[in-house]
Amino acid sequence: MLSPAHQPTFAIEARGLDKTYRAQGRGSPTHALKAVDLTIPRGSFFGLLGPNGAGKSTFINILGGLVKKSGGSAAIWGHDIDADPMNARGAIGIVPQELNMDPFFSPAEALEIQAGYYGVPKGQRRTEEILKAVGLWDKRAAYARTLSGGMKRRLLVAKAMVHAPPVLVLDEPTAGVDVDLRRQLWDYVRSLHAQGVTIVLTTHYLEEAQELCDTIAIINHGRVIACEPTPRLISRLDQKTLVVTPQEPLAAAMTDIAGVSFGMRKSGAFTLTYKTSEHKVEELLDLVRTAGVAIKDLSIEEPDLEDVFVELTTT
Repeated sequence: MLSPAHQPTFAIEARGLDKTYRAQGRGSPTHALKAVDLTIPRGSFFGLLGPNGAGKSTFINILGGLVKKSGGSAAIWGHDIDADPMNARGAIGIVPQELNMDPFFSPAEALEIQAGYYGVPKGQRRTEEILKAVGLWDKRAAYARTLSGGMKRRLLVAKAMVHAPPVLVLDEPTAGVDVDLRRQLWDYVRSLHAQGVTIVLTTHYLEEAQELCDTIAIINHGRVIACEPTPRLISRLDQKTLVVTPQEPLAAAMTDIAGVSFGMRKSGAFTLTYKTSEHKVEELLDLVRTAGVAIKDLSIEEPDLEDVFVELTTT
């Protein structure tokens, strides 16, 4: 693993990172990244979220040396990607969205070749260990083209880990992976994180990001619009929903009051969504009782990451 003698504060550090793609045909130039400042702490499990076309892949491809930045700076594990590109790329493993692999190499051969690219001596290669960890040891001699989609995605994770990088970027790693294989993949990634590997995750499965990531950044239209610890980010939404199941079906909708919206569910329950800074649960229960509703059951629903994501990226 290539790293400076000291442990850096940040696994990834971007300052004013900018990228403009030249115009294609008669189109206009695309400003994919707009002076992005982003620091990812060493040892974190970091989520990088955003809509399609927000700039996530451009950011990752700049780090991986696949796209040339237009301005700003970036460093991986303390190595500037321009001044020290060899050590910068040696400090990161990237699992791409695309299933790009040679269909005629076996998983074992693919890992050996990848390790050779990074100059890992044969005596230090961990092909068996890594393939067992991702559940592919029994397929070690099979052609890659015969593997299922989920197995191919796990093979990409294995290839990214052959040089034991301190930073692992997972770009939509569970797309097309069934539930059991997804669980196995996350168990492995969690074990890597427990060993000190910094994990950077992009995913459209927001529930995964909420469960796994300690910090989340949201990027939209090439700009970082939020970057906070996950609990604090979710707490941005000043609302909760009181779900009430009545003893008898409601004959009519309840009248909305300022800052509270009424909704019905197919189950027969109704909802009162309110701003926590303006209303208390006791106030809403008084409203329900005043309307003559006998309560069978009730619960409170907290906002989740999806609610925050929609709020931030559609305004």
